[in-house]
Amino acid sequence: MSKQQLLLPYNKNINLNNRVVMAPMTRSRADNEGNVPTNDLQGLYYEQRASAGLIITEGSQVSPDAVGYIHTPGIYSEEQVDGWKKVTKRVHDKGGKIFIQLWHVGRISHPDFHDGKLPLSASAINPNAKSFTPEGFKDTVTPKEMTTEEIKTTVKDFQKAAANAVKAGFDGVEIHSSNGYLFHQFFNGCSNNRTDEYGGSIQNKTCFFFEVLDAIKEVIPQEKIAARFNPSLDGMFGISIDEETIPTFEYIIKKLNDYNLAYVHLSEPFTDVSKVPFAVTEIAKHFRPLYNGTLMINSGFDQEKGNKVIEEGHADLVAYGKPFISNPDLVERFKNNLALAEWDQDTFYTTGTKGYTDYPKASKELV
Repeated sequence: MSKQQLLLPYNKNINLNNRVVMAPMTRSRADNEGNVPTNDLQGLYYEQRASAGLIITEGSQVSPDAVGYIHTPGIYSEEQVDGWKKVTKRVHDKGGKIFIQLWHVGRISHPDFHDGKLPLSASAINPNAKSFTPEGFKDTVTPKEMTTEEIKTTVKDFQKAAANAVKAGFDGVEIHSSNGYLFHQFFNGCSNNRTDEYGGSIQNKTCFFFEVLDAIKEVIPQEKIAARFNPSLDGMFGISIDEETIPTFEYIIKKLNDYNLAYVHLSEPFTDVSKVPFAVTEIAKHFRPLYNGTLMINSGFDQEKGNKVIEEGHADLVAYGKPFISNPDLVERFKNNLALAEWDQDTFYTTGTKGYTDYPKASKELV
């Protein structure tokens, strides 16, 4: 088996120098009044990692209603667009490609972010999770069930955010439909007990997502749009699996064959789901036969496992998270079989440069 599968170019809707993708990761460094990405912080951070085949930014809220974590950047204001322009230029100047992840956390939020108002969700069901507020982690509350009008407004928010992404110079957008956030809350029965056109049947529970996708493709070509899903998420972010969960994601993935997306991004289970009823333990292997387009897989991959999943045909691209935090030159390390530096978990969500832009590149002596 070739050890270089990850390093091969990829050319199908999206032209990449290699198949090593930087996964989207919240880093909480936009600690300014308008949650604006800056040249000195986000610009340098992403530029350092521009040798990735593709960078997917941290989740960026599509509106003030979408926020649920402190110091996360947005893509709804002119100031934010101007900030992101500096970031995309630095990545492009280094020959890199960069997508922005469009984010609405839904009920994984807190009234502290919304002037005391309740966060929005599919239904008024508390996820019993935590929200990272300016005063530290706080318990989530029972959210407000979205009205049809609020859903339509949110569709427009995503469309505007995608248009802003084009202005900011991004190569594309990834819709964050994963990890217990807003769309995931509509998909799963544990968080959606609606009786209108957005609840009940699988078609209804997925309708909101497809309305957003159809709205975004009015302002950006389909081949510049992607979406991320976590089908076997269970026991985290307020999500639990039932008998309809996997069939719902199978329906979504099959329906996405009718589109011409950049890629579909799937996560392997975050926890051991081998004894969870109705769960799928091997996501890439299960969903690859259902999808004709580019499939990206994420979660828990090292170099060997990444090469293997591509070699075996279960995925086309592999997204790496934590290894990219501490190894800005991850691609070069893979190329030269260099040891990987350890990450400092204590600085994942702090502010400033420490644990963000101060990880050094490897020297060849580390072979």
